Amino acid sequence: MARKLQKNIIISVLVITLLLTLGYNLFFSKGKQYTNEPISKTGFLLGTIVEVKIYDQVDEAIFDKVFNILDEIENKMSVNIQTSEVSKINNNAGIKSVNVSEETFNVINKGKYYSSISNGNFDISIGPLVELWNIGSGNEQIPSSKQIQEALNNIDYRNIILDKSNYSVRLSKKGMMIDLGGIAKGYAADKIASYLKDNNINSAIINLGGNVYALGARPDKTPWKIAIQNPLETRGTYLGTVELKDKSVVSSGVYERYFVHNDKRYHHILSPFTGYPVENSLLSVTIVSDKSIDGDGLSTAVFTLGLDKGANLINSLEGIEAIFIDDKQNVYITTGLKNSFELTDNEFTLKILSSNID
Repeated sequence: MARKLQKNIIISVLVITLLLTLGYNLFFSKGKQYTNEPISKTGFLLGTIVEVKIYDQVDEAIFDKVFNILDEIENKMSVNIQTSEVSKINNNAGIKSVNVSEETFNVINKGKYYSSISNGNFDISIGPLVELWNIGSGNEQIPSSKQIQEALNNIDYRNIILDKSNYSVRLSKKGMMIDLGGIAKGYAADKIASYLKDNNINSAIINLGGNVYALGARPDKTPWKIAIQNPLETRGTYLGTVELKDKSVVSSGVYERYFVHNDKRYHHILSPFTGYPVENSLLSVTIVSDKSIDGDGLSTAVFTLGLDKGANLINSLEGIEAIFIDDKQNVYITTGLKNSFELTDNEFTLKILSSNID
């Protein structure tokens, strides 16, 4: 089943990669033609397919460092690696503090921040619930009410105790589990983007399983156009595009990972309050931000909050924009995107969100 899951992830991300490539050809080749092809490398890290495409002239050896950085992050932060720092924290839940690296500490601290400002709708201590449902593993299950309640009893980001003086992390209750799956890819994308900039690379696409960072601009210095997935269709079918430079685009939706039981779909975005997949009018949320770690944490938080509360949270934050797609085929965008988002599917209706939603 694990091989089947990996195959499905590979297919999905290759479709995303093809879409980005087609998007480049479709949207970026009008007018002046460019003969320089990007150099790229693909690998399987952080539980997904990673592809980095560079449009500047550089030595391909740069990819060795890029993928070493990703490997180091995975070995520190993956809940699926028993020797990782996060696993050591979880194994010592309710027992003792664990000293970790500065970057793992900072990612957990950022996760607590987004857990706090979303009032726990995004919660990095959701590990017991994620492990219980196991969605996306090929061994999914619908837990019993008793199992869900036991998991919920061990979820509360406020019980993650951080001590910056020695970069230690302690989970105050036995049975607690940190899961950085909702934020670590964003951190990784930011770190790769920073490394590429430090090496004078001005045009690149960093794609961590659909978590996209558009570095710089196109080779002709005009903005990238990133396609937004149609959540009602298969991967690679888009309903619009957003123009941007040096921005991250991160989406969360019901179409990403799910299983069907008795004709009911159970998706992977779990509520830390009910213990079940979130049910509201939203099908997907896309966050556009300067930092991918912000987009990663906010995409899950905002989806869980729903349209009104989610939009209010976005409007309270500086430099963050969002695209909401609901089950009535409405596409809501925040005001900062009205000149950069283009709806290309006439089955959907575009609406601009006001800066304040009651």
